[in-house]
Amino acid sequence: MMKAVELFTGAGGLGMGVSLAGFKPVAVVERDRWACDTIRQNQNRGNPIVGNWPLHETDVRNIDYSLIGSEVDLVAGGPPCQPFSLGGRGKAFLDKRDMFPETVRAIRELKPKAFIIENVKGLTRKTFAEYFQYILLQLEFPEITAKPDEAWLDHLSRLEKHKTAGRRDASSYEVVFRVLNAANYGVPQRRERIFFVGFRHDLHLEWSFPAETHSLDALLLSQWVSGEYWDFHKVAKRDRPEPTTQQKSRVKKISHIATEAPWRTVRDALRGMPDPELEAENGFLNHKFQPGARVYPGHTGSPIDLPAKTLKAGVHGVPGGENMLVKTNGDVRYFTVRESARLQTFPDTYIFHGSWTETMRQLGNAVPLALGQRVASSVASTLLEHEENQLKNSLTKLRAC
Repeated sequence: MMKAVELFTGAGGLGMGVSLAGFKPVAVVERDRWACDTIRQNQNRGNPIVGNWPLHETDVRNIDYSLIGSEVDLVAGGPPCQPFSLGGRGKAFLDKRDMFPETVRAIRELKPKAFIIENVKGLTRKTFAEYFQYILLQLEFPEITAKPDEAWLDHLSRLEKHKTAGRRDASSYEVVFRVLNAANYGVPQRRERIFFVGFRHDLHLEWSFPAETHSLDALLLSQWVSGEYWDFHKVAKRDRPEPTTQQKSRVKKISHIATEAPWRTVRDALRGMPDPELEAENGFLNHKFQPGARVYPGHTGSPIDLPAKTLKAGVHGVPGGENMLVKTNGDVRYFTVRESARLQTFPDTYIFHGSWTETMRQLGNAVPLALGQRVASSVASTLLEHEENQLKNSLTKLRAC
């Protein structure tokens, strides 16, 4: 069983994806009490994915990795995104919430075979160009630490010199990064996040991000050419909306047969759920109507027949103000916690602890479980193939003797 350390776990989206990919967590670290309560509540309910997680409710800065005591195959986590998000004021290294230095420390001390680090797309903004390069080089060379009182730009210069000198050893990592749109991997939400994936240099592994499986073009073809989408949802022709001018234009330009599956929409995600305005939870956990939804500038909600807009943590503007469903008649209402969990691909059996505002914060900060599992499964396959090849080589040498 491959072993993993999960940092900045939150409500568990990436961590659950990592576990479902075949990794056994030997440490799960999260400082937020509400998120830890969510994990503990699911453990108490016997959830098989998180049931045996060794949860540490503490700041990552308090973790002594030497106590873990065994070789770790993977370090995974999403450092707090507020230092690099528009909503979080984007202060980068000036923000005390910047936990990339702690992420690098974990990699340096644990020396995992691989790591998966996730963050907001905002990290790639031009404003952060130098700091982005600084993060990347630290992930590549975690052993090249900053000197006492050394300015980060001076440390960046040393890292650049080290890289250009071509000095790599078992403490360095081969790192690739890419902004992934969760909708392109079957998540019913347009959520763009950057992933850094690194493999220890001495393993000499080849890897690339998994191919996209879903597309907008396939969705448009199923809606406005074949009509399969509406037929599947049993929407009568008289009740089907008219395509927008933009949709008509894009459909005309599609000159190929889409090999991907259609993007999953809000309607797809909520299929089979009762309307919370008309019925109580009706067997669904966390499925209670939340009143007070309204449209305001920049926050207009998610149309039902497209993937949802990015769920927000509600730390700016009206709490959860963008986390709204736009109904077919144009009215809006807040997504329930359970509906939001479906948009983040959490299973219906996974319960969230806290008020609506608190649970929406947990969900808005989460990595979609399905996306985390897709990336982690690809990493796991590469590591397992490496182990198998090593075993074959060892057997070949034994037979030769």
